[in-house]
Amino acid sequence: MRSAASQSIRAEVLLQLKQYGRLMRIDKPIGFWLLLWPTLWALWLAGTGHPDQGLFIVFVLGVLVMRSAGCVLNDFADRKIDPYVERTRSRPIASGAVHPLEALVLFVALGLVAIGLASMLNRQAQVIAAAAALLTIVYPFIKRFVSVPQFVLGAAFGCAVPMAFAAQTGGTPELAWLTFATALIWAVIYDTFYAMVDREDDLKIGVKSTAILFGDMDLFVIGALQGIMLLALILIGARAELGPWYYASVLLAALLMARHLWLARGRDRDGCFRAFLENHVIGLVVFLGIVLHYTFTPVGSA
Repeated sequence: MRSAASQSIRAEVLLQLKQYGRLMRIDKPIGFWLLLWPTLWALWLAGTGHPDQGLFIVFVLGVLVMRSAGCVLNDFADRKIDPYVERTRSRPIASGAVHPLEALVLFVALGLVAIGLASMLNRQAQVIAAAAALLTIVYPFIKRFVSVPQFVLGAAFGCAVPMAFAAQTGGTPELAWLTFATALIWAVIYDTFYAMVDREDDLKIGVKSTAILFGDMDLFVIGALQGIMLLALILIGARAELGPWYYASVLLAALLMARHLWLARGRDRDGCFRAFLENHVIGLVVFLGIVLHYTFTPVGSA
């Protein structure tokens, strides 16, 4: 009897932990990759191909923790909205599987872990980390008031770039801010695809987004932003004196961008969502271009 009760309690605990994992989006790593790739761009550029091993571990863990914390807070902020949106009504808080107070406790716990990781960085990196944390907290609420929340998300994600430069080099040179701007523009691109999936629901409940702001011009504006991002990537290559491997990755990124526009051409939910999901490959390709440059460029000629 006691064994059966113990097994029942264990099963309930495991089920609740699974719900917490869903709340943190552990089962959907796309956001982790979208945040990780620009962070790795920055670490490799700042370290000229040889980033500090300890910093690499801290930043990878930081990406995982902050992305999870952002998802928890986002679902808490949207707890009265998600039940009315087709894509989000099954989320843990919206479905009642996790109580809002539990979500807040989890967010605080993740925040404490993030603070612990930030304490391992230098002062300048900590200041930027504080700015990133503020943007992460503001983002879930700001989409009720401004039409460009994707820019806030981009700034929050992009803060990892100057933070990585500050931690690695002790400063934030021009290259850091150019890479930050690139990461910000990229976030607006992929999150606009994401917002296009929910556009009809968002219009009904009053949530704002660039997908709604751009309207029928959405794909044209996304295409223009993609062009700006490609130009920024070329400028990064010139500023960091990167070679053919990197520029080949930029060319491949351009082809991927064209594919994403084609996927979303009908503005249907499935096509737009696929364009969003596949965007992380652009970050991977650019990262591989940076790594291959530093791997195959002779020492002293980079």
